[in-house]
Amino acid sequence: MYSTRPALRLFVLHHAGGSHTLYRHWPAGLPDGWDVRLLDAPGHGFLLDVPLIADAGRLADFLLGAIEPDPAIPYALFGHSMGALVAYEITRRAVDRGLPLPVWIGVSARSAPQPAGTGTGTGTPYHGMADAELRSALKRLGGTPDEVFDDPELWALFAPVIRADLALVENWRPDPDAAALPVALSAFAGAGDHASSPRRMAGWAAYTERFMGLRVFEGGHFYFQDDPRPLLRQIGRDATAALDAAGAARRA
Repeated sequence: MYSTRPALRLFVLHHAGGSHTLYRHWPAGLPDGWDVRLLDAPGHGFLLDVPLIADAGRLADFLLGAIEPDPAIPYALFGHSMGALVAYEITRRAVDRGLPLPVWIGVSARSAPQPAGTGTGTGTPYHGMADAELRSALKRLGGTPDEVFDDPELWALFAPVIRADLALVENWRPDPDAAALPVALSAFAGAGDHASSPRRMAGWAAYTERFMGLRVFEGGHFYFQDDPRPLLRQIGRDATAALDAAGAARRA
């Protein structure tokens, strides 16, 4: 695909119940010379026939194996919602195992880790809701095609996947003793996202040694769905700045 080595390899990690398909147009909107790879979790997208993984740590292990960090090619991670917490866990594992680290992480629409876990607050966890209540909640969040809600056969197919992913997110317990990541990190939020508000997203600053800032966009949980170009431009700027800083540090 590339006659020369890519300047950066960016891995995009999807949201709960989703797949690479929502992000399929992203490579064309990111800088030339980047190798953009859209990953699917088992049971999603191109891996629909692979058994689901309903544990964040095991999913991070699986995707880290798919990434196979190459010391000759700098890489970065961008994760939306569930993908953000998986990006965090992947990076924690790369640190612990002495593997090449990403030069940059983008975490989107997923509140900063909370030692007590995260869920839907005082109400019923999403993964435990009755079907009608869950469909209503997901419609409010966005990101799921209407035909999944309207077609009983499609709902029957996708509901177990959605519930498994939501259980993964809501049962996740980060390591309370983990040190801040030695990696540049940017946080991305929708101004109207009640699930992961900008205030809660700002908490990511405590989990990295190099916080590049909170980027807030108009919209809700899927603030980029109608027009991803503003987000893609910011990803391009932040990841390029982190890549340049990493290069300068190596030359120093």
